[in-house]
Amino acid sequence: MNRNVIICRLVLENPAVTQREISQELMVSLGTANSLVKDCIEKNLIAPGKENESYELLPAGQALLNNHKVDGAVIIAAGFGSRFVPLTFETPKGLLEVFGERMIERQIRQLHEAGIFDITIAVGYLKEKFEYLIDKYQVKLLYNPEYSKKNTLATIYHAMDLFKNRNMYLLSSDNWMRHNMYHAYEGGAWYSSSYMEGETSEWCFDFNKKGRILNATVGGQDKWVMYGPVYFSKSFSEQFLPVLEAYYQLPGTEQFYWENVLIEMLSGEAGKRLPDLPEAGREIEIYINRRPADEVYEFENLEELRLFDIKYQHRSDNEALELISKVFSVKESEITEIRCLKAGMTNKSFLFKIKGRHYICRIPGPGTELLINRQQEKTVYDALSSYDITEKVIYFDGKTGYKIAEFYEGAHNANPDSFEEIGRCMDLVREFHKSGIKVSHSFDFQERIEFYENLCKQHGTIPFEDYPEVRSHMSELLKRLDSLGHQKVLSHLDTVVDNFLILADGSVRLIDWEYAGMCDPLVDISMCAIYSYYSEEETDRLIERYLGRTPDTEERYTVYAYMALGGFLWSLWAIYKAFLGEEFGEYTIIMYRYAKTYYKKCIELPNF
Repeated sequence: MNRNVIICRLVLENPAVTQREISQELMVSLGTANSLVKDCIEKNLIAPGKENESYELLPAGQALLNNHKVDGAVIIAAGFGSRFVPLTFETPKGLLEVFGERMIERQIRQLHEAGIFDITIAVGYLKEKFEYLIDKYQVKLLYNPEYSKKNTLATIYHAMDLFKNRNMYLLSSDNWMRHNMYHAYEGGAWYSSSYMEGETSEWCFDFNKKGRILNATVGGQDKWVMYGPVYFSKSFSEQFLPVLEAYYQLPGTEQFYWENVLIEMLSGEAGKRLPDLPEAGREIEIYINRRPADEVYEFENLEELRLFDIKYQHRSDNEALELISKVFSVKESEITEIRCLKAGMTNKSFLFKIKGRHYICRIPGPGTELLINRQQEKTVYDALSSYDITEKVIYFDGKTGYKIAEFYEGAHNANPDSFEEIGRCMDLVREFHKSGIKVSHSFDFQERIEFYENLCKQHGTIPFEDYPEVRSHMSELLKRLDSLGHQKVLSHLDTVVDNFLILADGSVRLIDWEYAGMCDPLVDISMCAIYSYYSEEETDRLIERYLGRTPDTEERYTVYAYMALGGFLWSLWAIYKAFLGEEFGEYTIIMYRYAKTYYKKCIELPNF
């Protein structure tokens, strides 16, 4: 760190700066500050001012500053912010307001006040929400295509060209700085740090007397920790970026933060990982920028934000929280322990606690109103309400699809590899199939296939080369199934193991009845088989467990046919979702293979 740059900057910003203020900025003693000022005077960088107790910046000092001018800033805003659900279901974390001002806008404004106008925002999740900033602040947007799969290492990788041969701030969109800590000039690479009293799980710095960071470790007590903005000097980036690029190519680093690379360079681990890269084995130079208490804020979750900005205790302007508040007749501040649950393919859900009990709130995903009839789903839940078959629903809106249900402590999802658990799931399926519960709507495979097929064709072509042939095979199966004339019962249609809950007392519940309707009961066996990626042998065992006996040829044909049709239908569903920007990896191919494989098994069955 070039301390002369900091002193010249202080004189430029305030000619009447005192040596005490200089010592506080540099985190050195008054005696050291006095010596550093004398050194700057001897080098003709500054001179005593005409007025008492002031300084004057000399041409050599200005030239020194010019060599350390900040060129711009990159603001990371690509992530989801799962610890801020449900707010971040609608709004990226950096666009949340604190005291009436959006966090990212506060940082942009502070950068402008420091004379920094070349600002790029690295976006990903809900990227369109940031577009207005281009016109309002003349920023640029950089899209990170891997934001949903990788961590910030990938974000910096995609933004590397912005750092090369430039002096750049690196900021997080969701930080809040009480005071403006940015400047037009910086003396060297640094990482902002706050002091944490007591035990902390943050990354803690070890540094020498001059403030150079020597190492960083997770957790400690009474430590200076990584907290807030970072500054990349040209020389720092020259050494750091090649190592980061090499890390990006390494398997197993997908969930690395960019700081993981820095820490491993400091510890020497990077040199071991990358023995052929000279930069990885050198000591990298970066300094701690120790900030005063209560200057930098990184809100870890909504409850921390509530403590800081009282607005969020009473009115978050979030539809889900407002609904929960109304349903339970409580203040929003009484909704606690909020956390995101595993996102489903169709919905978003979060866990919360009120008056000592946990509940789950489900929010329908974008576009699901086109795919799912929520009023029909409500009808199913109403029909099941007096049976111990599904979760206990506290609230259901047949128009919006919002659902609030009790959370079962100690429950777990069924394990498809545990035939004992799957057997109990089949017992429950058989129970509601024989219950006589009826609803007025049916699940029609022919209609649903045509529906998804048309949706796909509206957005593009269906990518399977042999689609026309496979489509004709599905029509053949539909006609044959129709000719069998099987009785229809209430069927779930989405019997994936994630929808089976094994409760702490060993009982079973089947949740999420979005696709349910009157249908052939054997369809639920077929869907369970394909969702569990079962082989033919495993499927046959599943059929026998459900029936309690060996199936006849017609029953086997029925299950196989619905496996083929289910695979075909859900592959079309996945193609449509991909057109909307949601990818499900190999799921599409696996489902399409079930369509083809089990069609062949159907026509190979003897005497049928």
